[in-house]
Amino acid sequence: MGEWNWSRGAGHWYLFAAVTLAWLTVWSGVGHPVLAAGTASVPKEAQEAYDKKQYQEVLDQLAKLEKEPNLSPDVRRLRIHSFLKLANPKDALGEYDKLELALKHDEIPLLREVALGFIVVMVKDMRDQMRGAAYTALKEVDSDEVVPYFEDGLSDGSGPVRVLAVEGLGRSEAGRKSTKLRAAIEDQAGLVKARVVKTLGRTGDPGVIPLVESATKDELTTVRIAAYGALIRLGKKEAWIPLQQAAESLNPEDRADAIRTIADLNDQRGVPIMIESLTYKQPSVRGAAARGLGHLGRKEMRGQIEQLLKDPIPGVRESAVGSLADLGGTESVPALTQALGDGSFTVRASAIAGLLQLGQPYSSVAPTVQSLAQQNDTAMRASVAYALGKATKANAPGAIALLTSLTADPLPGPKIVALRSLGHVGGRELVPLMKELLHDTNDAVRATAAGALLHLLQQKK
Repeated sequence: MGEWNWSRGAGHWYLFAAVTLAWLTVWSGVGHPVLAAGTASVPKEAQEAYDKKQYQEVLDQLAKLEKEPNLSPDVRRLRIHSFLKLANPKDALGEYDKLELALKHDEIPLLREVALGFIVVMVKDMRDQMRGAAYTALKEVDSDEVVPYFEDGLSDGSGPVRVLAVEGLGRSEAGRKSTKLRAAIEDQAGLVKARVVKTLGRTGDPGVIPLVESATKDELTTVRIAAYGALIRLGKKEAWIPLQQAAESLNPEDRADAIRTIADLNDQRGVPIMIESLTYKQPSVRGAAARGLGHLGRKEMRGQIEQLLKDPIPGVRESAVGSLADLGGTESVPALTQALGDGSFTVRASAIAGLLQLGQPYSSVAPTVQSLAQQNDTAMRASVAYALGKATKANAPGAIALLTSLTADPLPGPKIVALRSLGHVGGRELVPLMKELLHDTNDAVRATAAGALLHLLQQKK
């Protein structure tokens, strides 16, 4: 599940995530005060009601002023904060739009709060997908302030959501030091436990070694393999032996998992095993081996990896395409260009991503991009949206134009993937588009737009 193996589940990331309503409390104190305390333009009764957390009373008081010709910006701000406290980001956004129109510019700290409102409103949603969308959006925010909320996610009833919570904690040093993360090593879901172990391995803290060592005795092989990799990161060289044995296992899933772990470690000792596994009978092993060799930069294996572009299994061909992109250089371009004509749309999307990753002109992939984007199949449109997220500065304009068109997709899936890709390849010029998408009718789309907006606002102008 490492970042280097992006094709394992491309386009489906948006199904999982979650956070807590207390998030607003944190962000309301960041960068500026919640209210302009003592401002004459704010009625005393409304200010007192806000201080008493009587937010509906605040709105009732301020509604009396709505017909005034020149409503004070402070009154608008107080209404926005009150709507957010009442978990009503839609009306908060409407009020923010009026404030922006009056001021003729954005108030970035306040815009951040409004965007966050669209994320936190879904954290208690009964639908796993909606909580997942919220957590995925939250992961776009680079701040240690989110650590307590990722910790809350560790107790979510959905295993995939808990995985996202672990991933969120793993994004920062403060998160990796979380005591609740350490406790999550007892999670009942193997996928969650394995991700916890992997994250602990990245702490660099010798104090977690006993915890990780205990995971080497787990009944699930995937947890044990994660533990071997974590121990190697923590300096326990002897853990290589059981990891190597797992990579040579007769069980194909264990073998593939161990190969991915070795690649994630950037451990060149695994190269012979990967080379041997390029012709393994199980497709998942061939794919893991191909991708691992690319990740390890083994350019001398380019020819053998290119042979896998003829593999009968699309997933193996996808891995070969990703590997060639990881190897870099213009030498990979001819094979990747040929893969644009593959019979599988997932392979074609992978080829688009690979060529963009290598900095090739957008024109070189444009026909294939247009073809996938115009298909009736929702998965095709989502896959091309994901692939365009690999655009570099050199070819971003074309990718951004197509992604922008996909934000008008009639279905939420492609729209969600396009929004997240835009958040990563675009700049602050996309802020107006993200604000517009906050008005979308779909909850997950609004949360994703909010996450992308927050990501863009973190960028330097």
